[in-house]
Amino acid sequence: MKPVPLHTAIQAAIADPGLRIALTSNAERRVRGRISAFESLPDWRERRVHAHAVRAEVIEHLDAYLEQFSQQARTNGINVHRAHNAAEALQIVLEIAAGQKQAEKTLLFAKSKSMISEEIELNPALEAAGHRVVETDLGEFIIQLRGERPSHLIAPAIHLRRGQVGQLFHEKLGIPYTEEISTLTNTARKVLREVFLTADIGLSGVNFGVAESGSLCIVTNEGNGRMVTTLPKIHVALMGMERLVPTLTDLALMLSLLARSATGQKMSVYTQIINQPLTGQTRHVIILDNGRSTLRESPLRESLYCIRCGACLNVCPVFREMGGHAYRGANGEIAPYPGPIGSVISPGLLGENFVQLAQISSLCGACKDACPVEIDLPKMLLRVRAGQMPSRNENLVEGQGLAKIVKLGLSGFSQIAARPRLFAASQKIAGWALTPFPAFLPLPAFTGWGFSKDFPKPASKSFRERWKEMGKQETRKQEVSRRVCEIPVQPDNRPTVQPSNQITVQPDNRIIAQSELIKRFTAELETLSAQVSILHANELTPRLVAFLRERGVTRAQAWKKISSLNQADMAEAGIQLERSPAPDITVGITGALCAIAETGTLLLHEGADFYLTASLVPEIHLVVVQAAQIVTTLEEALALPQVKTASALALISGPSRTADIEMVLTLGVHGPGEVHVFIVDG
Repeated sequence: MKPVPLHTAIQAAIADPGLRIALTSNAERRVRGRISAFESLPDWRERRVHAHAVRAEVIEHLDAYLEQFSQQARTNGINVHRAHNAAEALQIVLEIAAGQKQAEKTLLFAKSKSMISEEIELNPALEAAGHRVVETDLGEFIIQLRGERPSHLIAPAIHLRRGQVGQLFHEKLGIPYTEEISTLTNTARKVLREVFLTADIGLSGVNFGVAESGSLCIVTNEGNGRMVTTLPKIHVALMGMERLVPTLTDLALMLSLLARSATGQKMSVYTQIINQPLTGQTRHVIILDNGRSTLRESPLRESLYCIRCGACLNVCPVFREMGGHAYRGANGEIAPYPGPIGSVISPGLLGENFVQLAQISSLCGACKDACPVEIDLPKMLLRVRAGQMPSRNENLVEGQGLAKIVKLGLSGFSQIAARPRLFAASQKIAGWALTPFPAFLPLPAFTGWGFSKDFPKPASKSFRERWKEMGKQETRKQEVSRRVCEIPVQPDNRPTVQPSNQITVQPDNRIIAQSELIKRFTAELETLSAQVSILHANELTPRLVAFLRERGVTRAQAWKKISSLNQADMAEAGIQLERSPAPDITVGITGALCAIAETGTLLLHEGADFYLTASLVPEIHLVVVQAAQIVTTLEEALALPQVKTASALALISGPSRTADIEMVLTLGVHGPGEVHVFIVDG
């Protein structure tokens, strides 16, 4: 995208009615969703405080946690690389690619969403080296076709309407023009399915690295993250060095806050925990510094607590008016990280080119209130404005990014505001002088006043005057109260009533009954568009056979061992069960390690007899869960010993989904469009 000056980009964004509609819709839906999701978490305030403490602990002792994570990941068989800057990270990726390239073959990279790849400009570097990179997240795929940067941390195509996407797919993919979002999504699914199946290397980001186990955690809704880390023979993960949590318990805490803050879900559809390479696969993780060490030693270190949920963008009144593409550096380039958090970390990591972004804020504090780890973003923004940030430029000064006339005005204001009597007199004069103007001052257009915002009318009385009047009123109230208290009180001769024996109610710490867990799990999962059936063990096989016959299915991919399922009877009924995925297999049948009642989530693991592809590649996923496998919380699930020993795990909450086009929910993106759970009770 062509470099455009900051003020030009802002004015163009504000003047675009389609953009305003898209941004308003996103903000309203995501804010409502976040509030609703947190209502199911009574202790969310305590969790925010705890999460802040966990992130602070990690950043304080980052070197030790990095060493622990790296050592454990290597023990698990993952190749660990450290990159000091963007150039080193790019070189590592290119070297991995060079080791796979044969003759003049162009390598195909299937890439899931990664903000770090935007930060280091990975795609242009790979394309310059002769490789092909395909973004597989629907929003990222759309903006890649348009040649744009993401406009939001989690919703890259938030700025586009369905008509724009329809026209884009018509021109680039050759389909008839349509505005039907399900048709557009299915088109992307068909195109990208071939990419997943033929990719040489899968690229992903990392939401969290777990220091105690060396695990990589990746969170997605569409299933593309699982595809690029499961199907290609080589997987390369890009991780910011700060994205660590100490333990799996801490990971459960972060996951309980991340999806609620980002998309209003209790859990994202897919949460992967990767411990080891799969059979025949090679995994790499590239841990990137790129200014984070310097940022950690600066007054902006708290910005490294960020878990990239995007909640601060959704509540920011400034972002809501202009979107992410208006956040530009002094050279006119779009910042890789927009919004309130981006206005801190973009200059913090990438230098003074982006210092001016901190001026694009009302400092209203909504971002701090929405942050799931309680980052004090208004304070961070003020520090950037004051020049208190890491910089290669020793001449970085306070107020960088402001016009000279604005700096002069603020300097004069600070001189007056520091002198109470002079400030009070100036308020009087301003109030008298500005009274004739009904709405705003006729200031020059370059200031923005009168173009996009109005100058408020001065109050009839200054705050100081109103404060003094309130003080006088309070003094009078206290005087009246004192006089009332001096009136003698007549003694009360009524007999005293003795209180009856009180019954102390003890908290009920009993384990929730299994029937209640089944009921809660079922209700949560059905809310997520999955289908749930509760049956006896001897009913399972006939029910599955009937289901498959109704769909005309004679082949299915299935785990080697599934409790209560008689696979011999399935074969006698003409249902062929296979271990590996195939293009014509539309149903996958799996068991589960456990199920989580509070979020309606299934936990599956990879092993010798258990294949995660069965829950991912087919269009329909059938899951068999024993009633005794249902636990209450995510913390209980992640405490199971198999979580640390399995090569990979997947937390699944319903069918794959997306809302990347006009926030319209569409099921069945890259993963299954149907999930049917059979709970075997008794």
